[in-house]
Amino acid sequence: MGAYLIRRLLYAIPILIGVNLLTFALFFMVNSPDDMARAHLGNKRVTVDAVEAWKRERGYDRPLIYNADHPGIERFTDTLFFTKSVRLFAFDFGQADNGRAIADDIIQRAPPSLALAVPTFLIGLLLNVTLALGIVLFRASYLDWLGQIGLVAMMSVSSLFYIIAGQYLFGKLMLLVPISGYAEAWGAWRFLILPVAVGVVAGIGAGVRWYRSLFLEEIGKD
Repeated sequence: MGAYLIRRLLYAIPILIGVNLLTFALFFMVNSPDDMARAHLGNKRVTVDAVEAWKRERGYDRPLIYNADHPGIERFTDTLFFTKSVRLFAFDFGQADNGRAIADDIIQRAPPSLALAVPTFLIGLLLNVTLALGIVLFRASYLDWLGQIGLVAMMSVSSLFYIIAGQYLFGKLMLLVPISGYAEAWGAWRFLILPVAVGVVAGIGAGVRWYRSLFLEEIGKD
C-alpha cells in the first residue's frame, strides 16, 4: 500500500508541472498582459501609457521567460514565468489584480470546503468499501447480480438530480435542513448534513463497483 501511494505521488509531479506550464501559456501567451490590461481598462480609447502603467502596477511588465536586462540568475527569476508560475510550487500565490493576497483568500475559504470534502470522502470510503465487500462475499449470486444492476442505475443518475431532489425533499418540503447558507464552528453541521449525504449517495454507484473490481482482482491473485 505504501509503495502504491508513493507511486501515485510521483505520478502527480509531471502532471502538476504540465498543468502549470499549460496554465501559464493560456494566461500569459495566448492571452497576453496587453490583452488583460485592455480588458480591465476597457477596449475603447485606451492609451499605450495606460496599458503600460496597468502592467507595471501588477508586475506584468516583465519578460515572459528570459530577462536580458539583468545579470546572472536574475535573467530567469525576474520574469513572468518565475514570479507567476514557478512560485506556485512554493505556495506563493501572489496577489490578485485588486491587490488582495490570494493566500489569504484560500485560508479564509478552505475551512468550509474541507468541512464538506473530508466527511464526504471518509463516509463515502467507509460505505463504498463495506458495500463492495458485502457484494464480493456473495459474488456470482442473485445478490451480486441485483447489486450490479442497482449500482449501474445509480451511476446513470446525474448528481444534479440528487442535489435538486435532496434540496426539494429535505429542505423545502420537510424543512429538516436549510437549503443554502453556512455558519461558523459547531453551527455548520446543519448546513453540511445534506451536501455530505448527497455527495456520498452520488458516489456509491461508481465507488462500490470500483472497489468490487479491485477486491475481485486481489482474490484472483490469491
